[in-house]
Amino acid sequence: MAKKKGDRIQVILECTEHKNSGMPGTSRYITTKNRKNTTGRMELKKYNPILRKYTIHKEIK
Repeated sequence: MAKKKGDRIQVILECTEHKNSGMPGTSRYITTKNRKNTTGRMELKKYNPILRKYTIHKEIK
C-alpha cells in the first residue's frame, strides 16, 4: 500500500532578531515539516548572513 504524501508541508522561517532590529532586508529560509508530528509553529537556530551570527528563526506561514 502506498504512503500518503499530504503530511509534509513547506514552511518559511524568518529571523526574529533582524525583524526587531529595524535593519533593512530579511533573513528567510524555506524548509519542510511533518504536519502530524509538529502541529505548532517551528523554531530553529539558523545563520543570519546580514547580522553574521546564528539567531532564532520562527515559522511565519
